[in-house]
Amino acid sequence: MSFEYFIGGRYLRAKQKETFLSLITFLSVAGVAIGVMALIVVIAVMTGFEADLKSRILGVESHVVLMRHGEPFSDYQSVSKYVNKFEGVAAATPFIYSQVMLRTSSGVAGVVLRGIDPQSAGRVIKILESDFLQNLDKMHKEKGMTASMPGIILGQELSRSLGVVVGDVVALISSRGMLSPVGYLPAMKRFKVAGIFEAGMYEYDSSLAYVHLQDAQKILRMSDSVTGIEVRVNDIYQAKKIAEKIVAGLGFPYWARDWMQMNHNLFSALKLEKTVMFIILALIVLVAAFNIASTLIMMVMGKTKDIAILKAMGSTDKSIRKIFIFKGMIIGSVGTGMGICLGIFLCKILEKYKFIELPGDVYYITTLPVRLEALDVFLIAAAAIVICFLATLYPAHQASKLNPAEAIRYG
Repeated sequence: MSFEYFIGGRYLRAKQKETFLSLITFLSVAGVAIGVMALIVVIAVMTGFEADLKSRILGVESHVVLMRHGEPFSDYQSVSKYVNKFEGVAAATPFIYSQVMLRTSSGVAGVVLRGIDPQSAGRVIKILESDFLQNLDKMHKEKGMTASMPGIILGQELSRSLGVVVGDVVALISSRGMLSPVGYLPAMKRFKVAGIFEAGMYEYDSSLAYVHLQDAQKILRMSDSVTGIEVRVNDIYQAKKIAEKIVAGLGFPYWARDWMQMNHNLFSALKLEKTVMFIILALIVLVAAFNIASTLIMMVMGKTKDIAILKAMGSTDKSIRKIFIFKGMIIGSVGTGMGICLGIFLCKILEKYKFIELPGDVYYITTLPVRLEALDVFLIAAAAIVICFLATLYPAHQASKLNPAEAIRYG
């Protein structure tokens, strides 16, 4: 052990007459620990919110949407087979997107209608249970042989506003109707509710309705064309690259968007909020760093003679700086370590017991989602250590600039 570290360690163990200085040191350690703990817990909760929101959105939406400019997308079957051959693609399914109205005896609602292929949609749209898709396919096939109606799958909130349950009948009204002697007539068809899904987000549960692809083509008068193809990939963070490869292979007039582009504003806002919270809570560590600086300044004033003697014995300015930087870094490191342990402990408690409840009518979840990322913990610890290191520079520099003769005479 070099003498700088030995002396720095001795200075950490304050004598009885330096109790006040020891108290300031303790408060400095506690300040850093509380700041780091608060940062870890808040960032873990915000990461949990982001991950939970992402999983809910990607349960309804696909990772990549492939569409076509201008002319109808009628060659979707061959394109789907082509897309499925790409490395990293898990599944692909055609879809139709349109806005329609649903009417029941209890009310009327404007909804987003999505025509899907029950055979392949389940591998892309994760919120649709296999039973619902089987019912949808079965009802579509039976309507041609009997007088039964085609099926429709509704969101939970939508079914409540319309006052229907599984087995009830709804009337679907589309603006893509036909001209008649009395004027323009909207297309209307009756559907039977085949299932009710719950995405966990009000925007989806209150506005989405799914029907068989061929039923959507018929009522929307789209012949054998679709709106586009939805693609699910194995790695969601490779979705953009895969989308670019697909478009490059197909060429114009095809184009694609990945899930990050479709939800860019939402995830950008979450990222900005997380960054701002990190900066705000880092101020707690900064305040603790000022305590470290104050502790070192007071120690420099109290150890003036010691510093003078060390310099008279041949210690360099660099050695004196090392002594006080070492003391400050020990305080910062201990506080950071304690804060990390307390933060991880609190996160595990919140994750296991869920004792903080959120109002269900305000938030889409009722408990705090906690997700602790190793990278977040590392960045928080690194930021705390850097702040504490910067706080030691000025006192250490002042100590190294002391004149030994003046210090011994007036110290």
